[in-house]
Amino acid sequence: MTTLTTAPLAPLLDRLFAEADAATNPALSAFSSEERDRLMHSKTDYLRLYGLMKDLWLPVSRETGVLLYMLARSTGARSIVEFGTSFGISALHLAAALRDNGGGRLITSEFEPSKVMRARAHLVEGGLDDLVEVREGDALKTLSVDLPERIDLLLLDGAKPLYPEVLSLVESRLRSGALIVADNADLCPEYLERVRAPDSGYLSVPFAEDVELSLRVGTSRLHTNAEVAT
Repeated sequence: MTTLTTAPLAPLLDRLFAEADAATNPALSAFSSEERDRLMHSKTDYLRLYGLMKDLWLPVSRETGVLLYMLARSTGARSIVEFGTSFGISALHLAAALRDNGGGRLITSEFEPSKVMRARAHLVEGGLDDLVEVREGDALKTLSVDLPERIDLLLLDGAKPLYPEVLSLVESRLRSGALIVADNADLCPEYLERVRAPDSGYLSVPFAEDVELSLRVGTSRLHTNAEVAT
């Protein structure tokens, strides 16, 4: 018996995944596939794109959700950071792991106010809101301050072009052995090149169909704090 597989969370997740599967977004239909692809890979227009997708759920898959729970539980995670809250499905999985680990804190960031409101409501409904701080705004700002000294797990599931920048924000606080889960990381070749480089300070492998799983093993010679600052 786990928090993930019992009420109130299990039926809540079933309902949220069903709602996500049924959701559509007519706002994106006005854009050509080429324009959508350009926006998806842009480091400057990402706020516009994700504003257009404010009604889309953009959740992790059910399998990835369970994976997040398992990784957080098996490592005894107590301090987790998430980039890209959306409607809170991944946050619910991570917070469930914190609950079953005996407590902790999840800091998650989302710039779309309507999604922040819905995510907070879902966390309350799931009985997990006491473990989660939802920060509203651009993650490049919200995750640049007031982070815990030690981070056990990082989930990257927001604007894909910003994965390297968000990693740089939290990298100095990742403990040795910390895990980084990057959803749809194939959309950011720059990020994959970084974490897969032999001297990056990470061991990294593609996992399942849509996840890059990385292990923090040491200090990178390529991405020191001084280099990030400049």
